[in-house]
Amino acid sequence: MSACGQGRSEIVDILRTKNVEQSIRDTEAPEHRLRKRLTAIDLTVFGIGVIVGTGIFVLTGQVAKELAGPAVAVSFIVAAVVCGLAALCYAELASTIPVAGSAYTFSFATLGEFPAWIIGWDLMLEMALAAAVVAVGWSGYFASLLSSLGLDLPASIAGENATVNVPAMAVVLLLTGVLVAGIKLSSRVNLVIVTIKVAVILLVIVAGLFFVKAANYTPFVPDSIPTEQVSGLKAPLIQVLFGITPVAFGVIGIFSAAAIVFFAFIGFDIVATAAEETIKPQRDLPRGIIGSLTICTLLYVAVSLVVVGMQNYRELSVEAPLADAFTAVGQTWAATLISIGAIAGLTTVVMILMLGQTRVLFAMCRDGLLPRRLAKVHPRFGTPARLTVIIGVVAALLAGFISLGALAELVNIGTLFAFVVVSAGVIILRRTRPDLPRSFRTPMVPALPILSVLACFYLMINLPVETWMRFVVWMLIGAVLYFTYGYRHSRMAREARP
Repeated sequence: MSACGQGRSEIVDILRTKNVEQSIRDTEAPEHRLRKRLTAIDLTVFGIGVIVGTGIFVLTGQVAKELAGPAVAVSFIVAAVVCGLAALCYAELASTIPVAGSAYTFSFATLGEFPAWIIGWDLMLEMALAAAVVAVGWSGYFASLLSSLGLDLPASIAGENATVNVPAMAVVLLLTGVLVAGIKLSSRVNLVIVTIKVAVILLVIVAGLFFVKAANYTPFVPDSIPTEQVSGLKAPLIQVLFGITPVAFGVIGIFSAAAIVFFAFIGFDIVATAAEETIKPQRDLPRGIIGSLTICTLLYVAVSLVVVGMQNYRELSVEAPLADAFTAVGQTWAATLISIGAIAGLTTVVMILMLGQTRVLFAMCRDGLLPRRLAKVHPRFGTPARLTVIIGVVAALLAGFISLGALAELVNIGTLFAFVVVSAGVIILRRTRPDLPRSFRTPMVPALPILSVLACFYLMINLPVETWMRFVVWMLIGAVLYFTYGYRHSRMAREARP
């Protein structure tokens, strides 16, 4: 074969798609069969568990003070609409291809093996790094709560600047044990903690209503003012490319705030990673994805309206706006309650991020792009125990020994990239496999998925240049690993070779 012909053959190999029927057949292999235990309620609670973190206690006041004013509730609605576009695309693909792996699996069915690997590599960035970042945040709230009870932990073992962050490592390893023990146990633990978290949020909302002043809502949309221009690698990519500087307040400020609060919603996509463990995935996955996003939107809007009603937006603190708003009206008990809610919130976020990560790696290992022996399911627990332990240990080490603050925005760009690919995948699969039964259909195709792609890309270019540079480096590392290991060990490629 000529070099030109061989080159074309390799391109065909790396873009070979895995049909939906084959993906579903793979789930029936005895050594790779996950147990179907989850219902629509379990999936919805999983979604709430991973979406609602500290953002609801911190982000609401921060963007109200700096960008949107009392209209921050509108910013949450705008962000929810953008997220909802991607959620509708996820709902169609998850119900059509009810297989572990989420965006990785969807990409394999629509774009091919190499794009699927890149998305899987991207999801590793999103979930494993996010789990470690959130665990560090959990440690900070845990240390703060103990301090309020008179028990001070040494700064060397707790908090973001700790030498060894012991509480962060401990919570990751504890949750790893829960995940190994079975998906149903994980869902029950998640239900208990989410119930505590939502109860705290509802109590804060109801209590805050008694201290709301109508005058604090005026003006609802403050007059716009230009924000300070950021230069260098920390400047948003949109500023570097087009010279556009974000504006605070006014209508444009509402949309600038939406670009930030959008990241309080990410996580619903992880519901799709549990597709293979859902009893009736065609019916329940769309309900879980869309239901969790809807409930979280209502909670975010309610909290944002309360916090700007209790205290003038100009006086809100950036570090702990909700707790400080209660302190300003003489209700100091709220700070402790909010710390408890934050700890509960972050516990479920860490657990479900690790759950999602193991299911993505499970699908990649089953396809041979990573060592297949790691995809073996535990005979007693029915979970990918080996992968779960590996992810738990890696996340614990990251949380315990590495300062992750500067890398947090990589989670955002990784998530948005996955949203773009899934939205495009809906259009592609509609064209290549119009015959597939679809229990849920994304409305207004191709217009809605295209709008989702554009909205997510707009948010991506609002991220700093340095975040883009780190993302590109991570993708290049992934490409090298694919061609040195994944391409040669791919199960589909091996089966196709003579």
